Amino acid sequence: MISLGTEEYEKKLLDRVSDTIIDGIANIVEKVRPGYKKKNKAKIDERKLMFYALNRSPAGVVGLFLVILFIFFGIFGPYVARYPYNYFPVFENPSTYFLPPGSPGFPLGTDHYGRDLLSLLLCGARTSFVISILVIALGVPLGIILGLIAGYYGGAVDETIMRITDIFLSFPALILAIAFSTALPDRMTGFILAHPAAQKFFLALFALSPREVLNLGRLLSVIVAMVIVWWPGYARITRGSTLVEKENVYVEAARALGLSPIKIMFKHILPNIIGPILVYITLDFGSVVIMEAGLSYLGLGATPPIADWGRIVYDGSQYFPERWWVVMFPGLVVFLVALGWNLLGDSLRDILDPKMRRSIEFRLKKKTQEVTESA
Repeated sequence: MISLGTEEYEKKLLDRVSDTIIDGIANIVEKVRPGYKKKNKAKIDERKLMFYALNRSPAGVVGLFLVILFIFFGIFGPYVARYPYNYFPVFENPSTYFLPPGSPGFPLGTDHYGRDLLSLLLCGARTSFVISILVIALGVPLGIILGLIAGYYGGAVDETIMRITDIFLSFPALILAIAFSTALPDRMTGFILAHPAAQKFFLALFALSPREVLNLGRLLSVIVAMVIVWWPGYARITRGSTLVEKENVYVEAARALGLSPIKIMFKHILPNIIGPILVYITLDFGSVVIMEAGLSYLGLGATPPIADWGRIVYDGSQYFPERWWVVMFPGLVVFLVALGWNLLGDSLRDILDPKMRRSIEFRLKKKTQEVTESA
């Protein structure tokens, strides 16, 4: 059993793991900010309760496991891969050409350059991970800020921002991303060549060799194109939530106290509407991975020898179905990553809903009481 305050909950193995992680983070923060644990005890307990609810959702646990794998290999994939992405064994040993899965030293087979497919998938995880993080990190805050401004101020400001948003939403996202991805590579390449510091940063970020500096332009153009496509949805969601939230009494009280609109928007309104936005972000990570792979499949993203799941599928499609493994395994990886983010997002939707979470907590407390009574 575990006790939070005066309430006891049934404890499982995953609960112990999540408790250890949350307490560890709290201890680290405590060393930096003495008194943090005592001051924020209620928040720490609430986070534990959220994980208890997540731990009792089989779909959520599976989704979290897949997401953790994606994050792990997105960070460490190029370093745990047996072969580098730009190693072409076929030039040294022609017999490595399209080895089938299960071949000695190549568990998932090889491609037409003799490259180990497993190593390519691990290196490609870094590309997909970095692009998805940058798209979300740049596109989501832009949409949230514009949505807050439009919803809070209303009037002409609201009309202007929303009409611009409607213009972007009127185009299919993939078509708009293709258009920008086609137009931007030369400009992005020029920017990279003119800024050596940017070259080093992005080469390190994508774990690429300095020889790939000219290929960075295509990667950056995909990121910029997807950011342009991604912000309107968040602007619309945030604006709608802000319109409802700004009518509450606490916002009127903040205005009466003379707080600035910026403080009201970001310190009072945003924390109260962030739940649905977090769910939307989680679901969108899978969409970003799929769209990035689609753009690369169309030849607008990473170019060989850079490892990218969409590009690997395209190269393998030229030899399908005879060399099926070069298409199936990268496609399966994209499917599992997108599935993981969607399963996690669906579970978060329930967990962040106070009524749903409290019902789960009630069932846990009820079980505890039954065990206590039977004892």
